Amino acid sequence: MIQRLISKFLPRRAPAARPQKMPERPPSFQLIDQPDQLAPLLKALDRVDEVALDTEADNMFHYRTRVCLLQFNVAGEVFLVDLMTPLPLEPLWKSLATKHLVMHGSDFDIRLLWDLCQFKPRSLFDTMLAAQLLNRKRVGLAALLEDHFGIKVDKAGQKANWSKRPITPKLLDYAAMDVWHLFELRDILTRELVKLDRIDWLDQQCRRQIESGVTGFAKDDELAWRIGPADRLRGKGLGVLHAIWHWRDEWAQKLDVPPFKVCGNELLAKIALAAEQGDAPEAILAQINLGKRQARLGPSLGAAVRAGVATDPSKLPRRPRGERNPLSPREIERQDRIKAARDRIAAKLELEPTLIANRAQLAQLARDPAKLDEILMGWQADILRGDPALQAD
Repeated sequence: MIQRLISKFLPRRAPAARPQKMPERPPSFQLIDQPDQLAPLLKALDRVDEVALDTEADNMFHYRTRVCLLQFNVAGEVFLVDLMTPLPLEPLWKSLATKHLVMHGSDFDIRLLWDLCQFKPRSLFDTMLAAQLLNRKRVGLAALLEDHFGIKVDKAGQKANWSKRPITPKLLDYAAMDVWHLFELRDILTRELVKLDRIDWLDQQCRRQIESGVTGFAKDDELAWRIGPADRLRGKGLGVLHAIWHWRDEWAQKLDVPPFKVCGNELLAKIALAAEQGDAPEAILAQINLGKRQARLGPSLGAAVRAGVATDPSKLPRRPRGERNPLSPREIERQDRIKAARDRIAAKLELEPTLIANRAQLAQLARDPAKLDEILMGWQADILRGDPALQAD
C-alpha cells in the first residue's frame, strides 16, 4: 500500500525529463490565446502522466467568478492558457482528466473547474495539504518556495484583476512561477511524509479534496443572509439583516462587484444590532458612510432598513429544526472530552488539532460517537478510535 502511494507521488522519470536542479524561474513560457496555439500543449500532455496545474480567477473584482487563466507545467514546459478568449478546450479537458495533478491549495481551483466544465481530477497531490500534515507553520506557496528554495515571490498577483486584458508581463511571470517548482516541492514533501508514515493520510486528504471539490460552490439559498449575529437576533434586527443583505446583493449584481465591495459583513452586523436594540432607522443611517457611493446607495439602504424594521421576523426563513437543536448538557460534556482527547493527540503528533477533527465534526461526534467512521476520514478516525472520550455514556 505505502509503496504504491510512494510510486504514485514520486513517479519514475527519464533522467533528461527534468534537470537535477531547476532554474529559479522558468526560462520561457507559452501564452495560449489563439485556437491554433493549443497543439503544442496537447502534444506535451500526451507524453506525460502528471501535470502541475494552477488557475487564476477574478473573484476579487466581479460578482460572478470566472476562471481567467490556466497554468501548466508539463515536464518542465510552462503553458499559460487564456480562458478570456474563445478556445476549443474539449480536447484539453479530456486529456487532463487522465493525468495525475500536482497543485497547491486546490480546493478553490477544483470547484472553479467543476463549475466551469464539470472537470474532475483523476488523482491529486496537493502541496498545501502535505505541508499541513507536516505541521509547517507557513503553508502558502510563496512561503514554501522561500523556505525550501530561498526564492522570494512577488505576491502582487494574488490581488490582481486577472480578467483585465492584456495581461502584463509581470503578471504572466507571476502565473508561470505558480507551477514552476511544484514538482520539486512535491518530491521534498513526499519524502518527509514517508519518514513520518503519513503518506496514506495525504492520499486520503487529496481524495476527499477531489470529492468535495466536485460539488462546486455552494449556491445561495434562502438562508444565505443569516450571517454574523443572525442566530442571536430575535426582533427587528432580524428583519433588518434580511433586508440589507438582499440590498447589498442586488447592488453587487448591478455594479458587477463582489458583495464585500459594496460593504462588509461588519457593517451589516452593526446595522442589524442597532435595529435589534431599538434604534430608529434615521439614527442608524446617520452613522453610516458608504464612502464615494454614499449618494448613490444611501437612499436605497435607508429604504431597506425601514422595510426591515417593518418586517415580522417570524415570517422570515428559518434554519431546519435539526440544524437549530443545541447540544444537550450530556453532549456538551462529551464534546469537551473529545476535544481534549483530540488536542492531546494532536500535540503528541505535532499536528494542528483541526486537521484531526474540526469544530463541526466535534459536535457531530458528541451527538453520535458511533458514527466516527462516517464523520471522519480513515486516518483521523484511527487515531481517535479507542480513546475513552469516544465511548458511549
